[in-house]
Amino acid sequence: MSDSQTLVVKLGTSVLTGGSRRLNRAHIVELVRQCAQLHAAGHRIVIVTSGAIAAGREHLGYPELPATIASKQLLAAVGQSRLIQLWEQLFSIYGIHIGQMLLTRADMEDRERFLNARDTLRALLDNHIVPVINENDAVATAEIKVGDND
Repeated sequence: MSDSQTLVVKLGTSVLTGGSRRLNRAHIVELVRQCAQLHAAGHRIVIVTSGAIAAGREHLGYPELPATIASKQLLAAVGQSRLIQLWEQLFSIYGIHIGQMLLTRADMEDRERFLNARDTLRALLDNHIVPVINENDAVATAEIKVGDND
């Protein structure tokens, strides 16, 4: 993996929603277009995304749920599939494949899991596949959450 050619693009929920309660698809379309141009120019692109909870809230019709970890996990479980479908749909316009990686703190702290994640990331990049990485919010709790990746 050549660090000089690898670009990590971090897209927090506020970027993906534009501060609204829903994903700003027009904005995401433009972000993907720019990433596709960089990919076509030979750069390796890694997307670090947030937005699963927002996507879940939008998909379920903006439910007012208690601000609990369980509610956030529910929304993330629903929203992650919607979010990855959007990334897949938009990158496929440019003939670019993506690979989803959902990580937790345990994946970073356990040596074997860390090495497996690293090897997967390398394999994706070596095969010109754009990794789309998010924290696995559906199973993360306050104690083990990697961090607010926004």
